[in-house]
Amino acid sequence: MPTAFGEKLVMRVFDPEVLVRSFAQLGLSGKQLETWHELTANPNGIILVTGPTGSGKTTTLYSTLKQLATEQVNVCTIEDPIEMIEPAFNQMQVNPGVDLYFADGIRSLMRQDPDIIMVGEIRDAETANMAVQASLTGHLVLSTLHTNDAPSSITRLHDLGIQPF
Repeated sequence: MPTAFGEKLVMRVFDPEVLVRSFAQLGLSGKQLETWHELTANPNGIILVTGPTGSGKTTTLYSTLKQLATEQVNVCTIEDPIEMIEPAFNQMQVNPGVDLYFADGIRSLMRQDPDIIMVGEIRDAETANMAVQASLTGHLVLSTLHTNDAPSSITRLHDLGIQPF
């Protein structure tokens, strides 16, 4: 980014050893872990991992998907960027150069017989709507939402035009 005193750059380094952890390493208590397993065992629905930057949202998603991915479970992702290559996932990357954004990626992935769809981040109304539609049509959708706490995610989704169900 050009600034008054020269170029500014921020780099985020993702170490695959850090990005995928066991559930115990994520710091979940016994009851939280039990609830997380119950939620992620559902064949459909939407699970949003929320929190500020650096709080472990991506680590939680990748760790969860790594545990859920089997030969029988088709895990598909749309990310910006792909933060870790995982052969067990079918991964797509947002590409504005060819008009491929999160919502477009979800539409494409839904034609690939996915069991689980991971959306790197819900940033806009169209992506939020597509993620909800995918969850209502037999897919388990996991995504992140940048809010400081879980209750704020409800307000954020409402602001994006998602109707309460």
